[in-house]
Amino acid sequence: MKKIALFVLVFAAIAVATQSFRTPEPEILKWYTWEEAVELNKTKPKKMMIDVYTDWCGWCKRMDKGAFSDPAVAAYISANFYPVKFNAEQRRDIKFSDQTFSFVPNDNGRGGAHSLAVALLDGQMSYPTLVYLNEKYERIMISPGFKESPDLMKELKFASEELYNKTTWEKYKAGKD
Repeated sequence: MKKIALFVLVFAAIAVATQSFRTPEPEILKWYTWEEAVELNKTKPKKMMIDVYTDWCGWCKRMDKGAFSDPAVAAYISANFYPVKFNAEQRRDIKFSDQTFSFVPNDNGRGGAHSLAVALLDGQMSYPTLVYLNEKYERIMISPGFKESPDLMKELKFASEELYNKTTWEKYKAGKD
């Protein structure tokens, strides 16, 4: 009986020790819909980072698994932005600022794009593209293309710290700010 009690005690101690040395789960980025972010912005104004993507975009999926899954990047985005996932080909209407944005099919009937995505990207439809807006929904910048964590962090800081008021993105990115 003493051996069993000793075994249980040792097993419990090992289990507790193992738990305390476990690495914490990486922070999962909480994505919002456009409507959720707009609603949150009414009571707690914050910049928005909109990830404009499509379901078929391989580079979009790589960013989701890479930079957006990086715990440091996810924590920084969560602290400084309302992150919005926006499918450029979604079919659901969005009402914003007394306007209704809808899916617009291509002339050939194959594919198309949501008119809010077209407005956010100034019609330059490429994926992934990040769009940064300030608290008043004024565009800070449009950033097309795939990004690794360090490049994304630099961009996030440029937008969140309002460095765009002091220098251009090109100068900042080149380290000539």
